[in-house]
Amino acid sequence: MKRRIGPVVLTLYGIGIMVGAGIYVLTGAAAGAAGMWAPVAFLLAGVIAIPSALSFAELSGRIPEAAGDSAYIEHGLGLHWLAVLVGLVNVVVGTVAAAAVLRGGVGYLLALVDIPFVWGVVGLGVALTIVALIGVMESLSFAAILTLIEVTGLGMVIWAGANAAPVEAFHLPMPAPEWGGIALATIFAFFALIGFDDIVNMAEETRNPGRNLPLAVMASLVVTALLYALVSLAAVRAVPREVLAGSDRPLALVWEAGSGQPGYFLSAIAVAAALNGVLAQIVMASRVLYGLGKRSVWLTMFRRTNAQLGTPVLGTVLIAAATIAAALVLPVAVLAEGSTLALLVVFAIVNASLIGVKRKRGDEGGFTVPVWMPWLGVLSCLGTLAASVLGRLG
Repeated sequence: MKRRIGPVVLTLYGIGIMVGAGIYVLTGAAAGAAGMWAPVAFLLAGVIAIPSALSFAELSGRIPEAAGDSAYIEHGLGLHWLAVLVGLVNVVVGTVAAAAVLRGGVGYLLALVDIPFVWGVVGLGVALTIVALIGVMESLSFAAILTLIEVTGLGMVIWAGANAAPVEAFHLPMPAPEWGGIALATIFAFFALIGFDDIVNMAEETRNPGRNLPLAVMASLVVTALLYALVSLAAVRAVPREVLAGSDRPLALVWEAGSGQPGYFLSAIAVAAALNGVLAQIVMASRVLYGLGKRSVWLTMFRRTNAQLGTPVLGTVLIAAATIAAALVLPVAVLAEGSTLALLVVFAIVNASLIGVKRKRGDEGGFTVPVWMPWLGVLSCLGTLAASVLGRLG
């Protein structure tokens, strides 16, 4: 693979994943679970993500390899079987996340074009597969353009929500917190913030990875968290909880409530967001398979790249096909929740890996975090996982 990716494109890649169709779709699910407290869930998700993001940032600079999580576990914990297992989990989670985003984006597309749902899923999936095969710089440049479109759309939603007449439930005093609902909504919100971990899988195609990977990880998370806090507040202020929860296009409803105009153009932006999110996940998951090909004999077939394109063709096609199939079968909320629960476990293991790396090698210069930070990351991930399970049981 060639090192062609710089810090700006890499940061936009991360932002594009995190402000993909997840925010356009999952805002409604979060509002349905937590009501007026949905913005708190997004803030909690951001707080929970910070320690893990810092751990990923340090590890990405110290161990710049594709299939980053697997490399970190191998170096930090010395458990080869766990490294391969986590890599495969990341492939599955990336595929499921892409399917969730694809399914949600097609929901917006159907508001613009009267076509069968199946055609929308297959058509967009095949088109994005072709883009992913052409080349990594071409794919990420296309994704960067889509990211700028997405951020513009979210800015318009924030404006509309601020100008809409507040719904009755938004007035003070606020209703009592529904902690079980907030915990569940935090899972949806955390799903929307997933993406900083995907950046590290582009390590073998990034220029100066020791500098650019940590920079992109932290910059993309900060920008996205600020956007999400404002967007979720705008949504619950402008549209009733039950309406948001029952809609496939919740942010279009916010625009309509604040502007009095149809939200068709916002549906088009949400489709662009879906394209970005799906493309980013396909690229990421195929690179994880590429990295695993270095670590496992029975996965070496995925280590090959096309001589002309420089992309891992077999892994890309396999991930794309699985994404399309999953999008046709499973609902968005189920996909999102299952993906996030698995990633919380993976993030806890990666934080533990940084603890191991620091004990074995100390600090080596470059971007480093305090020794207590990965411990906080482990506790925050496992605590969120427990809260989600208890919220479901309650």
